Amino acid sequence: MAPEKLSGAASKWSNPLKQKLARGEPVIGLVISVNNVEVAAHGAGLGFDFLWIEMEHAPIALETVRNIVLATRGLPAVPLARPPVNELWMAKRLLDAGVLGVIFPFTRTPELARQAVAACRYPPAGLRGSGADLAQARWPAPEGYYDFADENVLVVAVVEDTTGLSHIDEIAATPGIDVLFIGTSDLSFSLGLRGSQEDPRLDEAVARIASAAKRHGKILGRPGRSPEEIKAFQKQGFQFFMTGTELDLMSAGATNLLSPLGRKRWTPDSIGL
Repeated sequence: MAPEKLSGAASKWSNPLKQKLARGEPVIGLVISVNNVEVAAHGAGLGFDFLWIEMEHAPIALETVRNIVLATRGLPAVPLARPPVNELWMAKRLLDAGVLGVIFPFTRTPELARQAVAACRYPPAGLRGSGADLAQARWPAPEGYYDFADENVLVVAVVEDTTGLSHIDEIAATPGIDVLFIGTSDLSFSLGLRGSQEDPRLDEAVARIASAAKRHGKILGRPGRSPEEIKAFQKQGFQFFMTGTELDLMSAGATNLLSPLGRKRWTPDSIGL
């Protein structure tokens, strides 16, 4: 997916995620949760629009992120990463490793929303440092990497607690935020629902965030675990979907294969633990 030249002239490459979102189309991502470049490269060619490299809840280090970025060169899925914290230095290192978007967890205040944008833009629009040699090697843009990055890096703000909910209008109004992603599981916990996705109070919170996103022209995102869920959420205005992990796909594939043969998934009870 490197920028190309057409008919002897340099052409500008545009992030296909941003293109699809601008056209009102959905984008669907696979979560990479294991420290395995082969798995990530395989996942990048399965039909997903992006890889969600999970560093908040999985033991993936920066070196692995870089290897995934290199291993997926030329494959369709765009590499994004979720760091464990919303910090300038963390986002900078991920972008310099070559991801084309950062998913900022627990964006609970307008200050954190502005910090997320600043981390992903070069001065004067932001605070990103200029040492991007590795990223330039991954994205050798004809117009130069700095202009390329400012136009193509995707900024995703995750709203997933009641503090973020209370500031949602200010967060949604932040210039430079591309996607407001609703972390429905953590939001449920923050509401005192212990992860339940069926409670009306969660539905009300999601609707409040969705309303703010639409009011301020932000793309809406949320988890979508099945084709039926994704289609239903699309009708509600959502476009950016995080599906399960590569391990979820492995489990589903094993169940589809083995259940008709009378095989069951292992549980601690099966060996008396």
